Amino acid sequence: MASASLMKSRWFPIAVGASSVFAVFALLELLLKIGLVNRYIVPFPSDVVMALERIIVEENVPARIRETGFEMLCSCVAVILIGVPIGTALYRYRALRRAIVDWVAAMAAAPLVLAFPLFLVLFGRSSLTIIVMSIITGLAPIIIKTTEGLSGVRPVLMNVGRSLKLTDTQMFWKILMPAALPVIFSGIRLSWTFVLISVVGIEFLINLGGLGQLINDLAERYDLPGTYAAISFVIIVSVCFFMLLERVETWLRPIR
Repeated sequence: MASASLMKSRWFPIAVGASSVFAVFALLELLLKIGLVNRYIVPFPSDVVMALERIIVEENVPARIRETGFEMLCSCVAVILIGVPIGTALYRYRALRRAIVDWVAAMAAAPLVLAFPLFLVLFGRSSLTIIVMSIITGLAPIIIKTTEGLSGVRPVLMNVGRSLKLTDTQMFWKILMPAALPVIFSGIRLSWTFVLISVVGIEFLINLGGLGQLINDLAERYDLPGTYAAISFVIIVSVCFFMLLERVETWLRPIR
């Protein structure tokens, strides 16, 4: 009984995850010490942990986190505000959906990051370039999933709405949108993944502020522990964003 109640605790998954990470780090430390992993490519996890304080103090990490976090926040909010209405329009107008949905899917596979010189010309070497490129990168999944979620609403729910004589607006907000939310949120997760990769990748590529530039600087100095420590800060920021998304989803879908 005690073990069953422990497994049902909300802290159990966190403890298992933390233990798994610790076990992987301990195994990697051992493999590096016995020479099975090249220490000139992968640093000792203990060295990475010790480098965290040095990186925070010497490289002004809090300011870099704020800059990267601001770019991520703007991009993540924008893809929702732009992508969900576009996906809704594709659902409502079948001819429009048949005309452009394949182009939207193709945009998801296009290497848009290679067009960064064009965006640098249009918006300058600034955070605006990173935000605009990240928005474009993250739009396709949320547009497709919004259309898919609204199109997949069960007909019986629509019939209930018609029997209650709901208006089109009421039908959308009381039936269509709540029923489609699980699929829409899966699209938001995919979009945010693309956005987070894009923000850090473009910062790294154009060497412009934030954690991406820090990773670039440390890699050019061949400071391996510092480079991996900077990557860990990116992971922490990403985890915070997805925890925020999970809280929002729980708030919008209180009953599961």
